[in-house]
Amino acid sequence: MLEIKNLHKRYGKFYAVNGLDLSIPEGEIFGFVGPNGAGKSTTMKIICGLLTATSGEITVDGVDALRHNNKIKEDIGYMPDFFGVYDDLKVDEYLDFYASVYKVKDANKNKMITDLLELVDLGNKRDAYVDNLSRGMKQRLCLARSLIHNPKLLILDEPASGLDPRARVEMKAILRNLKDMGKTILISSHILSELAEMCTSIGIIDNGKIVISGTVTEIMQQIYSKKLIKIKVNDKLEEAVTILKEFPFIDKITTGENQIQAAFDGGEEDMSRVLYSLVTRSIPVATFAQLDGNLEDVFMKVTKGGEEQ
Repeated sequence: MLEIKNLHKRYGKFYAVNGLDLSIPEGEIFGFVGPNGAGKSTTMKIICGLLTATSGEITVDGVDALRHNNKIKEDIGYMPDFFGVYDDLKVDEYLDFYASVYKVKDANKNKMITDLLELVDLGNKRDAYVDNLSRGMKQRLCLARSLIHNPKLLILDEPASGLDPRARVEMKAILRNLKDMGKTILISSHILSELAEMCTSIGIIDNGKIVISGTVTEIMQQIYSKKLIKIKVNDKLEEAVTILKEFPFIDKITTGENQIQAAFDGGEEDMSRVLYSLVTRSIPVATFAQLDGNLEDVFMKVTKGGEEQ
């Protein structure tokens, strides 16, 4: 759906985007992660035609986005990190205005607005004034606005910014529904744990280029050469450690308070063998689990940080 090759955006001697490559297949939710000033918003604005690239290639659904900017705007819905709303309009009037901007046919307009308000859970706010909506509701209304012309690709810049926990959960549910509807979504966020839960793949950007990308599992495997397993026993800690040392794919064993942590370089069958060996040799295992990687740790490892430019 979205292909970016060797994208550059230069301001004088400063490169906001510096040789960025990115590929997002149709139907994916791709998380765009990076420190402030890394080039996330600049890249998104170039994709949407709001900024001009210095050089590079962008295709959206097979169309050259840099040469045919007006054509691809029909396929893109953009939700900026800071957006204006017309507080003196009612919710349905606000969406009706944008439907007119995108030349949605009058015959389809009312149903489209009704369907979108139901999708973002604002069906009971149709006659409310925008000014009276909570921040979370305004965020969802802006998302509905970006969908008014039924685009194939959604570009969402920090859509959960400033939302309370309940509003973030609601936003995640909406985005999953959109994925199920076949939408392709590029979303930036600083809430890394939520991106890990929601996105099919993630790319970390630093100094204007992608430094690592893939599924969360693939990224963890690239950063951490071995898995970590954590075992809690009710008793026989030393005996459990002795058994673990028998396996060649286990090393770097540490212990403390009836807990064992070890580096593991085997597969699922090997992990089953370890657990089976402990249990059949009367080790009272309370918990046995593989530790999930921490996306925040990965972020700190692969980025140098940045400040707003």
